[in-house]
Amino acid sequence: MLHRYELNGMKIVIDVASGAIHIVDELTWDILEQGISDDSALVEALKGKYAVPAILEALDELKALDAEGLLNAADSYEEKVLSEKRAVFTKALCLNIAHDCNIRCGYCFASTGNYHGGRKLMPLEVAKEAIDFLLATSGSRKRLEVDFFGGEPLLNFDVVRETVAYAREKEKAFGKRIGFTMTTNGTLMDEAFLQFADQSLDNVVVSIDGRKSVNDKMRKFVDGAGTFDAILPKIKTFVESRGAKSYYIRGTFTANNLDFCEDVLLLAEEGFKEISIEPVVAEQERSYALKEEHLDRIYAEYERLAGKYIEYQEAGKGFRFYHFLMDLDGGPCVYKRVSSCGSGVEYFAVTPDGELYPCHQFVGKAEYRMGDIRSGVTNQEMQKAFSENTVYHKEKCRSCWARFYCSGGCQANAAVFNGDLKKPYELECKLQQKRIECAIMLKAYQALKENK
Repeated sequence: MLHRYELNGMKIVIDVASGAIHIVDELTWDILEQGISDDSALVEALKGKYAVPAILEALDELKALDAEGLLNAADSYEEKVLSEKRAVFTKALCLNIAHDCNIRCGYCFASTGNYHGGRKLMPLEVAKEAIDFLLATSGSRKRLEVDFFGGEPLLNFDVVRETVAYAREKEKAFGKRIGFTMTTNGTLMDEAFLQFADQSLDNVVVSIDGRKSVNDKMRKFVDGAGTFDAILPKIKTFVESRGAKSYYIRGTFTANNLDFCEDVLLLAEEGFKEISIEPVVAEQERSYALKEEHLDRIYAEYERLAGKYIEYQEAGKGFRFYHFLMDLDGGPCVYKRVSSCGSGVEYFAVTPDGELYPCHQFVGKAEYRMGDIRSGVTNQEMQKAFSENTVYHKEKCRSCWARFYCSGGCQANAAVFNGDLKKPYELECKLQQKRIECAIMLKAYQALKENK
């Protein structure tokens, strides 16, 4: 399977199964459009536009790529993935350390932080048991991950600190290392947090939506006041203190700011180097929801952002946009490429009561409860449903050119919008495809620049 598209003046061809990416000229583009199975028919079709020797030379080059398995390659992964039984070990936990929040985001999937239940904080004992569960069920894995999540995790900062201290002691006996991340709205970051983050957090994700008018429309304090003026100085102080250690700024765009490139650039101009602005996921009746009618505008905005990305890089003001980052050299193993994020299989969310869910977006939906940290995964059928949900188990994904880049999409979105883990959310698919095209174009542009 080939995927062909034009962007930023380049004609790009992706050979889906091999992962090869070709930047081609107009002649080669036209040959691929015609097909290369019948040489004489091809020459007859194109000789009015190109010289016959040039057509034959380009055709020979394409046939050579085909012979090398870099054009129209067969998918060699499907049988292996569908037939092989892999051992299941836990790799990561999302600790919902606080089912409470001190702000009220208009698009919050977690029902203002309480996940459609009572507001509560995770007790230290539950957090410790979660660490024990992770270590005990991680098998041969040496690198593990824990994300402190909410609500707002800094509402339960003491438990966060004590959990890390406990984990550092416990991991020694297992010969493992747990990497800690925190996702925070930034409002409660103070000097104590900065010191803790510097010493203990491998990554920090801080939320802000970009421009003040955009941010304050959706991200408000409980009293209705906007959060921008309170958050931005704290985030800038945090990033300055962070130095070279990992962080990224995460925002959300909605139908209210389809010109979200401006929000990315605002964050870049504020000095942030690691940026993500994500599309909102919301029911269609919501006024801020993204819809099919918005797609052309969103596509154009991603392309505009890709152009600005190049401009900023070449002006020495470069930043990294999460959805434009792509490793085309080594890449992950085949199972990572075909099986999404690992939710419900090697990754779980833990509630303040110690319940296990496939991920944070499933928390509070009783039908997706998988067990708890004391008894482990007791809903084996649910885990099987998540494990047998690769791109080869999804009819739509099997024929999609982007399947090895998106890995099948978000299973929570599939469940919410289609009631079926195996039916990806179509709007998400279309946005993902456009981002992948932009990301590959940026890689191609850089390769051309380096080879000049």
